[in-house]
Amino acid sequence: MAWRCSGLGWPRGARMAVLRWDGGRVSPLTAGKTLGFRAEGVRSCVGARGNACPLRAVVPGRATQARCPECARLDRAHSVAADTIADDPRTYRVYVAWFGPGMVKVGITAEERESARLLEQGAVVFSWLGRGPLMAARRTEELLRSALGVPDRIPYAHKRAVRCELPGPAERAAEIEDLHRRALGLTGWAESLERLEFLAVDHAEVFGLGRLPAPGAVVRELTDGGAVAGTLLAAAGPDLHLRTAEGELVVLDTRLMTGWSLIGADPAAGVSVPTADANAGGGAVQDGLF
Repeated sequence: MAWRCSGLGWPRGARMAVLRWDGGRVSPLTAGKTLGFRAEGVRSCVGARGNACPLRAVVPGRATQARCPECARLDRAHSVAADTIADDPRTYRVYVAWFGPGMVKVGITAEERESARLLEQGAVVFSWLGRGPLMAARRTEELLRSALGVPDRIPYAHKRAVRCELPGPAERAAEIEDLHRRALGLTGWAESLERLEFLAVDHAEVFGLGRLPAPGAVVRELTDGGAVAGTLLAAAGPDLHLRTAEGELVVLDTRLMTGWSLIGADPAAGVSVPTADANAGGGAVQDGLF
């Protein structure tokens, strides 16, 4: 029986990631779990906003978003990240996130989502900076980026490159504590945005990053008949760190799984899809938006 994956998720309040499948089924991703699947057919556009793609378009295997250009445009048309919504009545939070030494960004997320967006991005440590209406959060986010010289996006390949050699918890927290202090000292914050005290939230244990071995390869794409199988070592952001039956250490970006029909594969199947040298910054051709 074939299943279609709708991506990796971090349920609210959960301490582990899950793989979500069309129809509502979820598969918990616990360390030590054996995973194995094989792709069938072609990779199809997943549509937009819960609607099927009218073109039933085929999408590239290396794209991290399984949408054709038209569905991608429609999906982004109602996206906070794309800055296309100005009248969202929800409360938003501004955050500072740390992914590795010198690798810090600021962003916003709906307060009701709690830390889900930070987990999705693979943020190792983060702290809230402020809370308030959407446009106030957006204006303050832009102020912080400009004044502090930090980006709003960090490529996943960069995050993966440092994930297995992180400093200790105190050093991780210290870097964003300094940025938090500088951020709260700036003038020009939106008046309706409440400033929040520093509190470091560390996800290293949730992700399973303690003594995580460095991967040798990164899956570049799935292909018809290609298999990925191994034992789960860690799940960080959209990435699964796997050890194959032959002992190879591989990272799979689960965004590459969407759009495919997947069937179970023997745990000993290993990896029979295109990969790239992890040390060369390999991975999906089109990186994500976070």
